[in-house]
Amino acid sequence: MSVDFDDDVKACAALVHLADPDRFMAVMAAPVAVRPKLFPLYALNVEVARAPWVTQETMIAEMRLQWWRDALQEIAEGKAVRRHEVVTPLSQVLSPDLAATLDEYVAVRRWDIYRDPFEDEAQFDTYINHSAGSLMVAAAQVLGEADEAVLRDFGYGVGVANWFRAIPDLEARGRIPLLDGTSDGVRSLAQKALDKLQRARSNSAGVSADARPALFAGWQAEWVLRRVVTRPERVAVGDLAQGEIRRRASLMWSVASGRW
Repeated sequence: MSVDFDDDVKACAALVHLADPDRFMAVMAAPVAVRPKLFPLYALNVEVARAPWVTQETMIAEMRLQWWRDALQEIAEGKAVRRHEVVTPLSQVLSPDLAATLDEYVAVRRWDIYRDPFEDEAQFDTYINHSAGSLMVAAAQVLGEADEAVLRDFGYGVGVANWFRAIPDLEARGRIPLLDGTSDGVRSLAQKALDKLQRARSNSAGVSADARPALFAGWQAEWVLRRVVTRPERVAVGDLAQGEIRRRASLMWSVASGRW
């Protein structure tokens, strides 16, 4: 399915540029033809990620997430889709199966609304797999053939890396983002995520060349995870951002080398 750079896609691109500059850079590094497919997905990510945080009223936050679940259900069931600058272009790129996959991605973000900690490792892993993992699956499979298990391994690694970067803000908002915040616990989680990232790479044949531009979004994950393994205290102080020159250079190297 092809999508032109119409006003909706341009609005999605503007939203991603403002709220998620890393993914914006990753999309702009991808071939021009695939950008109209990725921008609506990453605009959805922006909207869903911020929905639980724009209000202190839990019921309103629940309603915001439910709105997106209802929109995805319309796409999944082939119904008339509501007019919206993000939903409309999404309906042009998502298959019914991928729309259903993204429903679990929205549903798991209910954790963000409340202040309860994760119950156990299984719940934490479900959160990462259904948020970062499902988004990775959708982004890659709208572009081409890609094995879901490989994408979920890669998505887990990317998701944990991004989670580490978000922890200072999450803690400032009163959340408890880690099951074990000790140095050993943080290092163990980083190593687990790094192992999944490397397993995905070892199975790279499962991701077609057409689908690989979606994986550009994870270009900083290995760098982040290795820094955490080496010095877990970097998470708490927010020392996981690349300088602008290194950030751009590492993306260009990733794209040029084909290593994701």
